[in-house]
Amino acid sequence: MTPRVAYAGEPGAFAEDATIAYFGDAPGVPVPGFRDVFEAVSGGCLPGDPAGGDPIVAGVVPIENLVNGTVRENYDLLLEHDLVIVGEVVVPVRLCVAALPGETLDSVERVYSHIQALGQAERFLRRRPWSLLTTYNTAGAAKLIADRGERRAAALLSPRAASLFGLVVLAGDVQDVPDNRTRFLVVAKPDTAVEPGPHTGAATSIPAGRGPDAVPVTAVNGTRTTLVMAVRNEPGALLRCLEVFAAAGINMSKLESRPSRDRAWEYVFWVDLDTDATSATAGDAIDRLAAVAASVRVLGSYPKAAQG
Repeated sequence: MTPRVAYAGEPGAFAEDATIAYFGDAPGVPVPGFRDVFEAVSGGCLPGDPAGGDPIVAGVVPIENLVNGTVRENYDLLLEHDLVIVGEVVVPVRLCVAALPGETLDSVERVYSHIQALGQAERFLRRRPWSLLTTYNTAGAAKLIADRGERRAAALLSPRAASLFGLVVLAGDVQDVPDNRTRFLVVAKPDTAVEPGPHTGAATSIPAGRGPDAVPVTAVNGTRTTLVMAVRNEPGALLRCLEVFAAAGINMSKLESRPSRDRAWEYVFWVDLDTDATSATAGDAIDRLAAVAASVRVLGSYPKAAQG
């Protein structure tokens, strides 16, 4: 059997770029949305898969963009599912406006894309009186236009996705930030062995045949640990938790709050630490954190991408 990897969207999506960057030639399987990725990994298969078919062993989901910040839906899905983070990869995000042959920037009336991508090219898009319409995915926007043969419409997506669906690029590199990029997480069931492709960690390109916009593989640079904690609703509760990391000399690179789904107006905090949870120092700090927090769940320790 050949292990498969689930990602959200269509072929040509940035999530497929991330899947290729991390796994190389392992089969990537597109599913409609982020929840579908988590459910496929949790169940080990897709709906309708034949018995004994190739298993879904991992999923790739975006967690943070340089311009738009975190993808909060995936934080909630991580908390909801019994999966762990086993890796990450950072993908450059080049955006273009593309349409069916024969269209021009002046003939376009509406632009389709994922809401995150629309926000990452807002300066360019607002220069024209276009209607901005959201779709489930950047590459899905191209598929929608191509399937309908829709005139006066354009998609905001990667040049590679535009080419895959037969669209012509009308304007390239329209992202607000030239070095825009998105960090993706690789998730799997606990105790599942997930191996990156042979090129992960090397300063090489994706194997030939992946299209002109194939992304480079990022090198690893230390270890990141992600955990989620709930704090008691009392003065100084969060400070006492953060002091644990300071006392241990552990750098906290990210702190994100999300509403608790157990109690109204209470929150859980997502923390990224520049450490390996299996080290003695980190293990002791996590034990001390558990004594002052209401709850602690370690989501995983994994190689950190160099640009992450």
